[in-house]
Amino acid sequence: MSTRSGLIIGLAVGLVVPAAFVGVSALGADATPAAGENGCPSFWVSPSGSDAAPGTESKPWKTVEHARDTLRIRQLTCAPVVNLKAGTYRVDKTISFDDRDSGVTYRSVDGPGKAVFEGAAEVTGWTPYRDGIFKAPVDVDKPFYTLYAEGTRATTARYPNRRSDDEWAPYLRSILFDPTKEAVRDQIGFNTGDWDPAWDLRLGTTWPAQVTVWSGGSWSWFTDTVPLLDINHTKRRTTLIYPARYGFINSGGGSRYFVQNSLSLLDQAGEYYLDYPAKTLYYKPRGGTMDGVKVMRPTVTQVFSIAGASTSRRVENLTLDGLAIQNTDFMDWYRYGWNGTGDSGFRHKYPKYDTQIELPRNRWGAITLTNTRGLKLTRLHMQRTGFTAIELLFANEKTTVSDSLLEHLGNDGIKVEGGWPGEGDLAHSNVFTNNYIHHVGELVPGDSAGVEIMNSGRNEISHTVVEHGARYGISIESRPEIPNADNYTSGNTVKFVRLSHLAKDSGDTGPFYAYGVRNQPPYTPDAAVSQLIIDDANADPSMPDSKPYGVHMDFGGCGFAFSDVKVTNTESDPYHGPSAGPCDTFENVSWEDGFDDSRMQYDQIGVLPSFPYQKP
Repeated sequence: MSTRSGLIIGLAVGLVVPAAFVGVSALGADATPAAGENGCPSFWVSPSGSDAAPGTESKPWKTVEHARDTLRIRQLTCAPVVNLKAGTYRVDKTISFDDRDSGVTYRSVDGPGKAVFEGAAEVTGWTPYRDGIFKAPVDVDKPFYTLYAEGTRATTARYPNRRSDDEWAPYLRSILFDPTKEAVRDQIGFNTGDWDPAWDLRLGTTWPAQVTVWSGGSWSWFTDTVPLLDINHTKRRTTLIYPARYGFINSGGGSRYFVQNSLSLLDQAGEYYLDYPAKTLYYKPRGGTMDGVKVMRPTVTQVFSIAGASTSRRVENLTLDGLAIQNTDFMDWYRYGWNGTGDSGFRHKYPKYDTQIELPRNRWGAITLTNTRGLKLTRLHMQRTGFTAIELLFANEKTTVSDSLLEHLGNDGIKVEGGWPGEGDLAHSNVFTNNYIHHVGELVPGDSAGVEIMNSGRNEISHTVVEHGARYGISIESRPEIPNADNYTSGNTVKFVRLSHLAKDSGDTGPFYAYGVRNQPPYTPDAAVSQLIIDDANADPSMPDSKPYGVHMDFGGCGFAFSDVKVTNTESDPYHGPSAGPCDTFENVSWEDGFDDSRMQYDQIGVLPSFPYQKP
């Protein structure tokens, strides 16, 4: 055992020592790495390097994995820095760190965004197919579930065709095909003419078409993407392989949905279809030709997994500085949460919380943290992720995410998902500051957020911009039935934040949202929201739910002190309070008389001048 920055670092049992490390040092007397600012050796990695090299600036290693394994063997008692030279590091397998890697800094030495971790591989060999569509062979062992082409996310071939790259509409609407089937979650009724019997939907195969649906009828809260089992055109209904979050009919009408993943539906520029059984990819380029068009198909869902062995063996003080991460994968099907209380199969003090968090199969981000303390993720550029960009899962404390640009994300930007209520306050005291987050929820418009905090308290969100999404900008949530003593979602601070162009396709929502945070009196505020600007919360005209607010404090959205908050251009009220009655406090907010605009510190709201990337 040895220490690094005062942290206990365990030596991997059975780890094979590379030949270069036989003896006291891998480096030799004439190849010692340069000392870092803290006097600890610095090491170097380059895409053009060699893992047989000594890891010096002139003779760098090639992979982060080799640097990681080498430092585990050396067990330095200081905090080493691994300098990543500019270039593209292709990721075919998730790069994992554990508590043996505490204290190490991995930085893009040539500047922020220069060391690029590419979660995809280029597709080549394109030939014309028909109607402006091209095809290419893809010899892959497993399918992929999103695609990147011409510098943006391609759209899975769908019907109806989307109106624009920034909109999810238009949709079809489900109907009640049988009066006894209103509550079913796995059968969608449709109108005559909505589904063309000539479509090749590959039903009954391992690669069927799918629906993406706002389950719940007129509720527009969650979107599920689920493969189809069969279809009956006479009865005008289709059956799904897995149940959705909610049924597809309620008193307000039917769910909005579209059909996707069929070559029959590929008719719009920017769409693609993967025929996985035939190992063939189809794409319709926007310019009518594949000349100069780069198409990237994902190879991984997660680029970095940073996970301690347990809550008592955490990864501590590891830093990722200036890295770019891009083009990760989605999943074969998606639904938010378990359908009912206790469905997780585990006994919990508050089993209703099962319905509030992601299914285990969906608990990950392009960077996933579990059992960590004191991590720093700074100056990152994360773009075109298949799912969430940064996921803090269960036990994570004192994480800092700062000075980062997160854009075009499949789901959330930053998600904190604490453990179950009443079972230990394991996720708290994290800081998210000076971050620009835009275009969230591109594949999961329902329940997506720029920053989502679940059952976690004493966090800070500051100097942040969140722009463009179907639902939330910032969401802070637990469950309404949880007593205050067992609810860990208190004491969060939001300040110097701008939220705009949000709630664009959902209802019963607002760019700032809270739910189940403080559920019983006293409601003395311990959470603070100040210097907040909200602008443009207007949903697509097809959205049947209640129109979006600016600030929506849902059930249990209590215990907040709002001061110096300006809300403009919202489809419904700028502030909507909990149904239980007033339980938040206000000082100088725009929905009350006497608002003083001169108190708004506009020069401090949003990212600071030190932000290291060009703002979108």
